[in-house]
Amino acid sequence: MSLSASAMRIIMKQVQDLHQQPIEGIALRESDDLSVIEAEMCGPEDTPFFGGVFVVALHLTGEYPDVPPKGYFRTRIFHPNVAEVGGDICVNTLKKDWDPSLGLRHIFTVIRCLLIEPNPESALNEEAGRLLLEEYTEYVRKAKMITHVHALRKSVPAVAPAAAGGGDIASTGGLQTRTATETNAPTPVPAPVKVASSAAADKKKAALKRL
Repeated sequence: MSLSASAMRIIMKQVQDLHQQPIEGIALRESDDLSVIEAEMCGPEDTPFFGGVFVVALHLTGEYPDVPPKGYFRTRIFHPNVAEVGGDICVNTLKKDWDPSLGLRHIFTVIRCLLIEPNPESALNEEAGRLLLEEYTEYVRKAKMITHVHALRKSVPAVAPAAAGGGDIASTGGLQTRTATETNAPTPVPAPVKVASSAAADKKKAALKRL
């Protein structure tokens, strides 16, 4: 369903607000498609998700904000309230507790809070919910493992644009992402240096002695 003119105006205003005043630990992704709003979410400290960066998507319809968007984790995560297949998010804010006045800022904030305080009573991932209640140590171990495999990003040292051949580093709400210019640039290969062999060098010395 395409977005109505009124829905587009509301979404554009809320997106602009998020760009101007980012939520801590959340960076909105640039997109021309207002029906799908994506953000990169840092795993909060003191949780099994710390160190990971998770892509979260909100799918909005033409009935927004009267009807809540649907939320998904595009990055795999081991969490009671996130479906293991498809990444659907189960949170009351996007269901029975929805109110048209809440907006995108509130939704992203609630989803990040869900990483801090999961709700095993409404689990979409039954294994994660069971482990959280019965075997917390195993829950933490598995959640950390999935985070390490699927959400952990290798740190790349920042390079000044001039030294990196003109590539820029774009900063988005506390997260740093490199532009395509820098990311896709081929690694320079030094030209081979010709080194004279020891035999050739000895011949040259002998010839010089005869002169």
